[in-house]
Amino acid sequence: MKAVRKKRLVTVLVLLLTSGLGSMLIIKALDSNLDFFFTPSEIFKDELPDNKRIKVGGMVLENSVTRDGTNIIFKITDYKESIQVEFDGIVPDLFKEGSGVVVLGYLDNEILKAEKVLAKHDENYMPPSLDIEK
Repeated sequence: MKAVRKKRLVTVLVLLLTSGLGSMLIIKALDSNLDFFFTPSEIFKDELPDNKRIKVGGMVLENSVTRDGTNIIFKITDYKESIQVEFDGIVPDLFKEGSGVVVLGYLDNEILKAEKVLAKHDENYMPPSLDIEK
């Protein structure tokens, strides 16, 4: 094999190796930031990954919200199953009973320890400060 061909082959192999290594690092980084989304019914039906952060979406069950300072305990339902959520912090202004919510946290003995609570609104939402005349 000529020296020029050998040099090209080595260059191509080095490029392929570094591209593969870079791709592996990117996939690993994305996997560590991956959150799994479940409904309350799926949590009890499926095998959940250990020590993985999950997102649970559904509706806040009526008459399930209890507050103690910044601690708030409530239940999320999909109208088949419900799961209890414990959160220490300030919930969004749109959070209320009967509204949609997505909670990010870890499952601990069938209780979701929430890190973040996101309230959802419908497609017709308008901020209260805007007065639009029809």
